[in-house]
Amino acid sequence: MKIEGCTAIVTGANRGIGFGFVEELLAQGAARVYLASRQLADAEEAARSTGDTRALPIQLDVTKHDEVAAAAARCTDVDLVVNNAGAFHRQTLLEAEDMSFARNEMDTNYFGMLAMVRAFAPILKANGGGAIVNVLSAGGICAVPNMGGYSPSKFAARAASDCLRAELEPQGTHVAALIVGSVDTRMAEHVTWQAKSSPRDIGKAGLMAAARKVDELDTDPHAESVRAFLARDPYTLKRAMAKALHDGRR
Repeated sequence: MKIEGCTAIVTGANRGIGFGFVEELLAQGAARVYLASRQLADAEEAARSTGDTRALPIQLDVTKHDEVAAAAARCTDVDLVVNNAGAFHRQTLLEAEDMSFARNEMDTNYFGMLAMVRAFAPILKANGGGAIVNVLSAGGICAVPNMGGYSPSKFAARAASDCLRAELEPQGTHVAALIVGSVDTRMAEHVTWQAKSSPRDIGKAGLMAAARKVDELDTDPHAESVRAFLARDPYTLKRAMAKALHDGRR
């Protein structure tokens, strides 16, 4: 698909990678960009900060089916969906006080993405096919124990991306899965031991994947290094992830 002239909706658009997508979409000539956020005030502030009338704020919590349905009813001109909204609670699976953290991570990162695809697939079909970009994680190709429910939810979203790509191919809708590593966002503010890519660079990579119909893309040096290490020596990488968890408890 062509990014210039497209109409996009970006979830979790008020900051971080989501806002990086917004900036890059506007720079590449998108006709309209819906900035979706759980709080309308946050979306409005982000839209104002662009200084661009093509940026339109909407309230959207992807875990609430009525809000997803309302967004689909309003945004009938969309031909690009960027599923970026995510939850990461920094709790492990067993040490969390209950399962609510893991449930919310799965509800946001997997079921929220799926709800968006189900709601917008008919719209994309009516508008010529378009594309869906799912913002995933290196934690979705290598299990990270200290990421608790986040890593498993991204594994699930990666598998779903493959399934959805097959289902949507006949209507001309491409699904691109982004494997994202270390990025300079609030979610990764605790990461101090490695370089971080910019959110805008991830947005640029994601739009390239949509335009060129790339199925799965490692968006940054950290994601690429995880992929390479996993291919070369998966056992050692998994043991390193376990060691990081144990070292963090000392």
